[in-house]
Amino acid sequence: MYDFAIIGGGIVGLSTGMALYDRYPNAKVLVLEKENVLADHQTGHNSGVIHSGIYYKPGSFKARFAKAGSRSMIEFCRKHDIEHDICGKVIVATKQEELSLLDNLFSRGLENELAIQKISDGQLKEIEPHVNGVGAIRVPMAGIVNYRQVSEKFSEIILQHGGEIKLGTRVEKINEKKGEVLIETNKQTYKARLVINCAGLQSDRVAKAAGYKTDMKIVPFRGEYFKLKPEKRYLVKHLIYPVPNPKFPFLGVHFTRMISGEVDAGPNAVLSFKREGYKKTDFNLKDFAEVMGYPGFWKLASGFMKEGIDEMVRSVSKAKFVESLQQLIPEIRADDLVPAPAGVRAQALKNNGVMVDDFHIILGESSVHVCNAPSPAATASIEIGKEVVNRIPVQSHLKMSVAF
Repeated sequence: MYDFAIIGGGIVGLSTGMALYDRYPNAKVLVLEKENVLADHQTGHNSGVIHSGIYYKPGSFKARFAKAGSRSMIEFCRKHDIEHDICGKVIVATKQEELSLLDNLFSRGLENELAIQKISDGQLKEIEPHVNGVGAIRVPMAGIVNYRQVSEKFSEIILQHGGEIKLGTRVEKINEKKGEVLIETNKQTYKARLVINCAGLQSDRVAKAAGYKTDMKIVPFRGEYFKLKPEKRYLVKHLIYPVPNPKFPFLGVHFTRMISGEVDAGPNAVLSFKREGYKKTDFNLKDFAEVMGYPGFWKLASGFMKEGIDEMVRSVSKAKFVESLQQLIPEIRADDLVPAPAGVRAQALKNNGVMVDDFHIILGESSVHVCNAPSPAATASIEIGKEVVNRIPVQSHLKMSVAF
């Protein structure tokens, strides 16, 4: 009998395991991961940005956890000698009509109590000489890291405390009983006093397997990238973002300097025909049918028809992708870019077509379900783990081997 069983070995599941041992050092913790390696999906396909929290609604979990998470992530990296770089980023208005949107974003950043700066086009040129802009926001606290390395360290800490991590172990059925939960997997059945669902792209299905209706469905959006050829990396000094369209739920194509020294350009955002579909040709009939049969998707699609078409065009046309990048760096040419690995964002969508805008945690009788944790979840992972542990229900039938 385990005290806690965590489903999902991505950065949120592993940070939760670490947080459990901070609170309950004598607990028996089990992590179940269906892949043969940890952090293989959203975490492993992450751009590696340590976000500031500037974009998010003041007071929201995303805003609070990104801000606190950037600090705790940096402290963690320093403590454990994980390579990282607080390089800063600029959010750039490329047209006069975007300046009002830039002002609104700056006000939001100040509401979130971030030490950001409004800079002129001349100041922007000093920071990023090759960027086209009429104004910008400088976000000095943004940085970069390899979140796979962070996740590996989280897992080491879990194992050092006596926790167990089972790879290649896919959860198939969950049966909550009073005082215990039976977790049937493709290998064996495990017992735990409490289950924590951190399954990312599969989180809604895991919640459903436990008998909970979430009133939302995970819809996968693939983000496709290019990389700058090594001889063109000099064009990007820091992180370069456009002013986001406030009516569209994605940030737009941007330039990300990676901790490896590479520079990613992207992503677009297109519907993936497979929840874990990183290639354009990836297809899963069950995943595709679920999305096509979900009223929320069609309501969302109808509201963003033009933007959705633009994203799909960029997916099939490198020339159109390059045009978007040239708005920020006019010198970019198609020959400067080579294809890079894509990522998939697990975005929760309600039946009415509204995207779940914040991190979302559901409490069960003997379970906790993290049902929406897209970006900036990696940045905020340490804080999300703490929040999950804080929400563990204190109930009389949960007689842990450690006292609540």
